[in-house]
This record gives sequence, C-alpha cells and structure tokens, in this order.
Amino acid sequence: MLQAAIIGMGKWGQTLVDSVQGRNGAGIRFVAGCTGRPERAAEWAARQGVRILPDFAAVLADPEVQAVAIASPHGLHAEQVIAAAAAGKHVFVEKPFTMTKASAEAAVAACRRAGVVMALGHNRRFLPAVAEMKAMLADGRLGTLLHVEGQFSGPGALGYKPGMWRANRAESPLGGMGGMGIHMVDMFINLAGRIAEVTVRSHARVLDNGLDDTTAGLFRFESGATANFATLALAPRFWRVGLFGTDAWAVLHGHESLITCRRDGTPEERVFPVTDIEHAELAAFAAAVAGGPAYPLPPEDAIHGVAVYEAMIGAAASGSTYRVA
Repeated sequence: MLQAAIIGMGKWGQTLVDSVQGRNGAGIRFVAGCTGRPERAAEWAARQGVRILPDFAAVLADPEVQAVAIASPHGLHAEQVIAAAAAGKHVFVEKPFTMTKASAEAAVAACRRAGVVMALGHNRRFLPAVAEMKAMLADGRLGTLLHVEGQFSGPGALGYKPGMWRANRAESPLGGMGGMGIHMVDMFINLAGRIAEVTVRSHARVLDNGLDDTTAGLFRFESGATANFATLALAPRFWRVGLFGTDAWAVLHGHESLITCRRDGTPEERVFPVTDIEHAELAAFAAAVAGGPAYPLPPEDAIHGVAVYEAMIGAAASGSTYRVA
C-alpha cells in the first residue's frame, strides 16, 4: 500500500482522496497532506484519516509519506515536483503539469535523477471508450486520419471570485484552458500524436473578472492531420472528441457514448460502462511505483502538452500562428 500525501485540499484535492480512500484495489492510501486554508479542510481530513501538516516542507520531511499528489495552484507545480523528487517522494501531479516547457523539462529531469515515478493527472486517458478510439486508429478501421475535433466546456468561471487563485489570469491564461481545455490538448496528443503548430483566438464575451470565457483554435499535427478545438469557461458542461478518417469517423460524446460510422454506412452507437477515472489514474500510479506497468502517460507527452499550451498562449496574444517548441 503506497502511503501518500495530498498537496492542496480544495475541491479537487478532496476528490482525488475520496476516489481511493478506504476502497479496494487502489493500492494507495492518503495519510497526510497540507493546504493553504487548513480550517476549511479540517472536518473532511479527520473523516478521511488524513493528518494536516503545517506546510509542504513538513510533508516532504515526514518519513511515513512515500508519495505526494499535487493539487495546488498551477504556478506551484514545477517547484513542488522538483522538491518532492529531491526528497525521494514519488509524484502524482494534476494538470496543467507546469506553465512552461522549460519548467516541465526540469521537473521531469528531477524525477529521473531521483529515480521516482512521475504521473500526470489526465484522467480521461483511462476511459474505455478512448482505448477503443486508439484501437480503431491503430488497426486501420478509420483509414488515414484527416481531422480531429474537440471541445471541453463548462460553467466553472461563474464561481471564480476576486482573490481566488483560479481567478488570477497568470494562473488561468486562455480562460478555461487550465481547468478544462488542457485535458483536450492531451487527448489530441494521446490519439493523434504530436502537434506542430497552433492558431488561437481567446477573449471574454461575457466575463468581467479579467478572464477569457471563449477560447478556440486550429491545430496542425506533425502527421499532417488538422484539428479544431474549443473551451468555453461559461457554458453548460460539454465534452466531445471526434476522429475523422478516410474510411470512417468516431465521435465520443461525454465519457461513455461512442458513435462510429463507416463511409457507406449508418451511425452506430456503443455505450461504455461508467468508469471512476480518478480511482483508475491513482491506481495506475500506485502500480507503477510498485514496479508494475509504466504509468500510461509518458513524460515526453507531459512535456509536449505544456509546450502546446505555451504556444497557444503566445499565438492568442500575437494573433498569429505559433510553432510548438
């Protein structure tokens, strides 16, 4: 059983812990953690058997803690990953991994030097429907991939109030990208490979808190395939990713409904079972630490996702197309 600490006990930190604590098959148990406002998490932590320590340094000094799960503000991720690796702790880190390609490379290098496992929390890689889409690409059922479509939107910006870290433009450039859109970028990488260049438009149509609410982009993959992308920070929740090939298309609506259609056929729907993807990703992290299968998101993909994010920020600011570093 991997003994872990949770770094950040806000809504998402608690979600991660709740997905595995006291449940069979996870291989991980949270024993400690730290958070910016411990008084808000005290009751929950007591209920889950999680000791609240004074700060991140205290977590790294705790001999009981073998791993950390980082659910802190985005801008802290790189330094926290590097510090955890130096302390010999395995690292699970929420997305965005870091905010720059250079810091992502430094974080990965630190984990490799220390010999610790590093896992990035792109939970939708663990959806059975996504595994089927990857299989369709691999076995040729789609033919040659021509184009990808993706949108991840939701109403989260309604809750962003002045003083909240998520309401800080430095933590949330391009509106919904940090909380939602970065997941779709990883999905593009997971399904269609590396992204070569991006063109992005991002602005606020409704929000007046300094953040964008509408972000859209056109991407080109290294393969030559194209993609269109959107993330809306003030809209009903929506997830869709589609693959369009010469022989067939496949579109995932939500997490379970996969609709496919061959060139001369009619659409067919396959509904996959609901999956606890937070439990799945943390179990995969624990298994990797125990010497099992490698975590199914290579560090190179983590770095590339940050490079795409960084290029998107530059492209939106300049109004031009940016090559991905």
